[in-house]
Amino acid sequence: MLIIILSVLAGASTVIARNINSSLAEKIGLVQGTFYNYVTGLAGGILVFLISREFMNFSTDTLKSVPFWAYLGGLVGVLVVSSSNIVTPKVPAFYLTLLMFIGQLFSGMAVDYFKDGVLSKGKLIGGILILAGLTYNLFVDKKSSEEELV
Repeated sequence: MLIIILSVLAGASTVIARNINSSLAEKIGLVQGTFYNYVTGLAGGILVFLISREFMNFSTDTLKSVPFWAYLGGLVGVLVVSSSNIVTPKVPAFYLTLLMFIGQLFSGMAVDYFKDGVLSKGKLIGGILILAGLTYNLFVDKKSSEEELV
């Protein structure tokens, strides 16, 4: 149950952070907004690292044992924050969340396939149904907004 609660909180914090980051980027610019996002994230990360006392177990041998690609998450994060800062002001939060979810869903399936060699037909069909539902909802909303203008 704790994992479910933490997952929901992580999802909620993603939506909140995306809007905060976008507001900052609108005020000071995309590159500076992304930069300060990571500077404050680094400060918070260092604080958590020190409070958790994991720094006492710090070892360069551990760092060397991790494959290079595993350190690229921050680089991917810069792309996520930058692209989110561009699209967040232009897309309603509900639709942006759904669009990002669809991207996560299908990329998650791809990762599982390449990592484990498994592609679940049920998950694929579920993803397609979610995509169809989003498309339908966008169509209905567009039609509804056009009728309101008339």
